Amino acid sequence: MKKLMNKLEELLETGGTKKDIVLLIAGGVSLVLSLLNRRLHFLPLPFDIAWVAIVLCGVPIILEAIIGLVTRFDIKADVLVSLALIASVLIREDFAAGEVAFIMQLGALLEDLTVARARAGIEKLVHLTPQTARIIENGSERTVKAEEVKVGDILRVLPGETVPVDGVIVTGQTSINQAVMTGESLPVDKTVGDEVSSGTVNQFGAFEMQATKVGENSSIQRMIRLVQSADADKAKIVGLADRWATWIVVIALSSAALTWIFTGEIIRAVTILVVFCPCALVLATPTAIMAAIGNATKHGFLVREGDALERLAKVSKITFDKTGTLTYGTPEVSAVKSCSVLSENDLYRLTAIAEKLSEHPLGKAIVKSYGKPVNVPDEFHLIAGEGVKARVDGKTVLAGNVKLMLDSGVEIPEAVDTQSYTDQGSTVILVAVDDVLAGFLVLSDTVREEARGMIVKVKALGVTPVLLTGDHVSAANAIASQLGITEIKAECLPEDKLSRIGEYQQEGSDVCMIGDGINDAPALKKANVGIAMGGIGSDIAVDSADIALVDDEIKALPHLFALSKRMMTTIKVNLTFSMTLNFLAITLAITGLLGPVIGALVHNAGSVLVIINSALLLKWRKKSW
Repeated sequence: MKKLMNKLEELLETGGTKKDIVLLIAGGVSLVLSLLNRRLHFLPLPFDIAWVAIVLCGVPIILEAIIGLVTRFDIKADVLVSLALIASVLIREDFAAGEVAFIMQLGALLEDLTVARARAGIEKLVHLTPQTARIIENGSERTVKAEEVKVGDILRVLPGETVPVDGVIVTGQTSINQAVMTGESLPVDKTVGDEVSSGTVNQFGAFEMQATKVGENSSIQRMIRLVQSADADKAKIVGLADRWATWIVVIALSSAALTWIFTGEIIRAVTILVVFCPCALVLATPTAIMAAIGNATKHGFLVREGDALERLAKVSKITFDKTGTLTYGTPEVSAVKSCSVLSENDLYRLTAIAEKLSEHPLGKAIVKSYGKPVNVPDEFHLIAGEGVKARVDGKTVLAGNVKLMLDSGVEIPEAVDTQSYTDQGSTVILVAVDDVLAGFLVLSDTVREEARGMIVKVKALGVTPVLLTGDHVSAANAIASQLGITEIKAECLPEDKLSRIGEYQQEGSDVCMIGDGINDAPALKKANVGIAMGGIGSDIAVDSADIALVDDEIKALPHLFALSKRMMTTIKVNLTFSMTLNFLAITLAITGLLGPVIGALVHNAGSVLVIINSALLLKWRKKSW
């Protein structure tokens, strides 16, 4: 019997939303025709056409109730609805039965629409896992499957390839894009002895590495496991009508039985069952959520989890990734300093020409920030992990890091102070002309214009902002001080962000995480509410989040928080109203002043009022901002 019920449950769940909408339309039309036919008698049918609604909308409810009782002994609101339907049919109040069935199915459809889930993120993350690796054995190279690599193997990684396993560089220099792991916007120069992680991308020079962590122990595999498990303990909201269903069923049956015993009128008992149906109670939450989601959409938010706004209203801490979230995620030249006879403008121009052919993100950023057309250098050489060497206007121009200068015999005077800039998290590009240091350019990731105002408003709502970033401490502190954020954790790997959010949750705080990178995916899942930057954010981050900020306009975040709190107020008003209406209708039913049909209509009116009150959320906006 139980196997049969489980199979039936599977069949019921395979139906789509479009089919449910069609059934509801057919049921609604049948009720309208039934009501008109009662007065005009224009359909000479041997049965009430309301039976269409009973069959299409009521039978699925009854089946769900039976399945829940038999397989799990689970008493939900549909048990009481089923009793009311069956009782109404037995006393030939077909219209009342059809109307109750229609309203309940409408509420169920709204709930289904609000809890739709998308789970493509893990699959996309799996695709980042390197499939092959180049193993060096006895001086020769052979390609093997990545899972066949063993600890201690020597591997070769070419420019543009993804690092197959974790390891340490043994020969060569390069720049590695580590955004997948740390979220840092700039590539990191690597040389002999430096560690590299699986899933990161080699941008320039070829290098050889010794494998240290392979298979399930590699960084990318740990990331996948984190994403898969991070939301396992995220609480799911259960509808109030279902939570109270057992008590409602007991009270309804007791009231109906006692009324029948003391009055001897079964019509009163059936009316009690009809008015006890929690129609407005079922609609109270999903209608408010749907309206709030509509409001959020107008402000650039795509709400992907039905109960996300309900959880957001309880949030007391909001954790931000830095790069791409609070900042634009693209470096720009913020300062040009000359320490020679060259003017700052000439130094800037020479450097932009020297970097014209560079594929390095820093070189591209310099050319873009210069903002004027520049010629191609007469000669150009990329020195992996150090910088560039070019011939410009008959001069030899070097642009890169300290190692490039030292290797080229360029002396760096003590008076040249770059430390103050690096302490603020900026990157310094030294520039030498004809083997003499001419000055330097400072590149910084710029803070979003609206970020500080957004932080102020978030604090005003009683939510504490926290900065969780993979960047260095100096960069994190510099950004946090500009924005007024006092709680900071820098140099975070994905598991560090995950554990910090877990600590907040253990302390009793509900946490919202906002990020954009693949490395943020586990934290977005772990948080009570995850919000991803939908424009610049990775697909995996978006798929891991409950809400996506489509246009990356973080200035709208305070509105979203305020909207979630307003939505909860609306839900509470809806619940209070629906319960008051229920008890009033029950009192009238016990005294015989309310019959089944009128009782169903009262419930219908109550449901309409709940929907109207929820609809007010569509255009709601906090007036004080």
